[in-house]
Amino acid sequence: MPSFSDTESAWKWLVALIDLIAIYLLYWGGMVMGVIPMIQGWYVWLGICYIFVFLIYPPMAHQRLAKATQVATHALWSSVMMFLLYVLAVYAAQLYDPTEGRLWYLPIIWAVLALLLFISRMSTRALIRRFRTYGINNRRVLFVGAGHNLRYLYDELSNNPTTGYRVKGYFDESTDNQFTDVLPRLGAIADIEPYLRKQPVDIIFCNLTSRHDKEILQLMNYCENHLIRFYSVPNVRNYVHHVMQVEMLGNMPVLSLREESLNRPINRFIKRTFDIAFSLLFLCTLFPFIFLFCAIGIKLSSPGPIFFKQKRTGIRGKEFTCYKFRSMHINDQADTLQATKDDPRKFPFGDFIRKTNLDETPQFINVLRGEMSIVGPRPHMLKHTEEYSQLVDKYMVRHWAKPGITGWAQVTGARGETEHLWQMQERIEKDVWYIENYSFMLDLQIIILTIRTLLKHDEHAY
Repeated sequence: MPSFSDTESAWKWLVALIDLIAIYLLYWGGMVMGVIPMIQGWYVWLGICYIFVFLIYPPMAHQRLAKATQVATHALWSSVMMFLLYVLAVYAAQLYDPTEGRLWYLPIIWAVLALLLFISRMSTRALIRRFRTYGINNRRVLFVGAGHNLRYLYDELSNNPTTGYRVKGYFDESTDNQFTDVLPRLGAIADIEPYLRKQPVDIIFCNLTSRHDKEILQLMNYCENHLIRFYSVPNVRNYVHHVMQVEMLGNMPVLSLREESLNRPINRFIKRTFDIAFSLLFLCTLFPFIFLFCAIGIKLSSPGPIFFKQKRTGIRGKEFTCYKFRSMHINDQADTLQATKDDPRKFPFGDFIRKTNLDETPQFINVLRGEMSIVGPRPHMLKHTEEYSQLVDKYMVRHWAKPGITGWAQVTGARGETEHLWQMQERIEKDVWYIENYSFMLDLQIIILTIRTLLKHDEHAY
């Protein structure tokens, strides 16, 4: 029988226990203060709803390599699912008549519930990671093979002791310089099974090539029969240096070049729902006043249309018409020449709306039409796409996502004129990073950073 410290499921149930304590304290406190109405059997229904969500959407706080942003996002959606389920269950069972009480408390309770789950999950994550630092719930690891791939994996596992992975050594036919200073060679490939009979091991990472197919199969069978986790490490790290995703084509595993969170339907649904809600709110409230102000200023400053329309490159390389308030005199270079700091084509009012980013606000129309998103890589003019796709490595990867009004590159300093090629390379690297690391929480972070940038002068805004 495995002990508590050696059982991953035990940590998962610890997360559930701490969650339930926090949630019950919230509900009990709300009833004592009179904010939450008294409901018959509330503690039973609350527990049932939590366990249901827990089983279909297990927490991540105990997972060894889970990032803090992943745990936080998971807690947010867990709170949404649990709260909606609880409200539906209470009303369906007719345990509470909404006409006898107030409904204004519902969003407040959900917000507090989300905050409590966030605090509970992050605290539990910190507690478990602290235990693992002290040697509790560790996993004993062996490497079979050597080389760049396993050295990189060793650095990933050993640089963060809170994950609880402890690499004992490696087996290979000869000593590898990659591990000389950090990891002992425990023997040749033929010495693995005798070692495993004497020393307890939890996980084996195997990096042997196909010429060792017999030894690999023998080791796999041994691991299967002795409850040792076996992982095959593909030899791709020598030429690919970013996150890859394993997919199944029938019974054949294949590696895709990158994992994109927006390929998941739930993430696309969340992002599109937010885009529609945010853009509608903006267009129905602030935009009419901004439009009136900008329209008067443009018409008094320069003859021509209020809006500037330009073909730009969108998702999957498709062209779309991007809307902006016109900030320059009508000229023949609008679709080929990037704006510069002291560009003579700009008129004074146009320079003002560019520096304050008011000229970008019509792009919320593009967002509502589904051509753009609130957050994403900034759309480039067609000429830039044609030129830079030949000059900058992985330039076209940025078009796997919808272009955005703001983006990770813009809030981290990579904006404005690109006089040198390295400036565009930096921007593309950040765009690709955003695509690979998208989350709803990251979008909120970028929006907050964008608002903060708008409140102070940005020397690159011209």
